[in-house]
Amino acid sequence: MTEKTQAALSGVPETALWTLRNRAEEALRGDSPFADREAIRLYRALGGEDFERFGPPSQVHALRAMVIDEVVSGFLADHPAGPVVALGEGLQTTYWRLGQPAAAWFSVDLPEMVAAQQRLLPPAPAITRLACSVLDRSWLAEVPSGPAVITAEGLFMYLPPAEIPRLIADLARHFPGGVLVYDSIPYLFSALTVRGRIRLSPTYTAPPMPTSQSLRQARRLPALIPGVRSAEDLVPPPGRGRWASPFLRFASNTPIGRALRPSLTLLRF
Repeated sequence: MTEKTQAALSGVPETALWTLRNRAEEALRGDSPFADREAIRLYRALGGEDFERFGPPSQVHALRAMVIDEVVSGFLADHPAGPVVALGEGLQTTYWRLGQPAAAWFSVDLPEMVAAQQRLLPPAPAITRLACSVLDRSWLAEVPSGPAVITAEGLFMYLPPAEIPRLIADLARHFPGGVLVYDSIPYLFSALTVRGRIRLSPTYTAPPMPTSQSLRQARRLPALIPGVRSAEDLVPPPGRGRWASPFLRFASNTPIGRALRPSLTLLRF
């Protein structure tokens, strides 16, 4: 009998399986523009995982990935050597979706997750894996200073709120001329996770996400954090079904909609 592979992840690192499943399921659809062959391969390989615990699949993580792909590829068009700095990269497969670019790629994540990456993802000489918390600034010494594209995909919401401005300020100082792209959740969703109220299924409750950010808060960052030149709201592609509804797009950009929806922010240093 063939042994079924498991990722052996728990807590916040376990959420990497949630986003992996959603990207792979979206990429498997014949009516989706999203392609992620490595996510599909890994999803199928992890036959020992109970992906049903994450509830019904959603296209939200694929849409997020498409925006981040565009930011990274745009930066690499001007800086082919990189670097790309992926904070809390988890089981993201951006590197393979972008055709395994020759750029220096630095992946910063917890030791538990780095061990899973090394076990589950293909060898990639261009990727340097740094096994530490993103809040442990020692990793900065391993990455050249100067312009870089930094991603924090599905990360900041899990960090303590007071740490985010400090981390962004340190990134701006180390990577002048660079860009940072990250996603945020609204306050209401954050509060519900802290109370253990976001249950994706009867067997899985989303971990606490103590940090939220509204579009209004994002726009204030250049005035609040040294080194941040500008903040831009990035709009995902429309997606399929109800996600493509013009009314939904309109509603999400009303004052109430902007306060209640997740967002993607691009900071320039």
